[in-house]
Amino acid sequence: MTLTDRFGRPITYLRISVTDRCNLRCVYCLPERGIQWQARENQLSVEEIACVTEAAAQAGVKRVRLTGGEPLMRPDIVEIVARIASIPGIEEVSLTTNAMLLERLAQSLRWAGLKR
Repeated sequence: MTLTDRFGRPITYLRISVTDRCNLRCVYCLPERGIQWQARENQLSVEEIACVTEAAAQAGVKRVRLTGGEPLMRPDIVEIVARIASIPGIEEVSLTTNAMLLERLAQSLRWAGLKR
């Protein structure tokens, strides 16, 4: 099975929001009032993220981008990247970040399989 859009083009890209939490309060994204974070137990687990990604890979997805909030706020983000990068068919794992926590995690993320 291959995923296609309404024009018949194959879908090869999956975007996963791994958290709604962020360490910044940018007005356009997280205003000071009116937004409440989800309880951590309501976020997808590493296993759930891997399961969704495996199904997507079997349907032709080759690239995965992790987003948030700020994905680096997840204490298990390196494990998430490693699990996704190890899935057959996944060629690229990338991450959208504000880079505030990147220096401390960059090398581990790279070793886990993060490409961009």
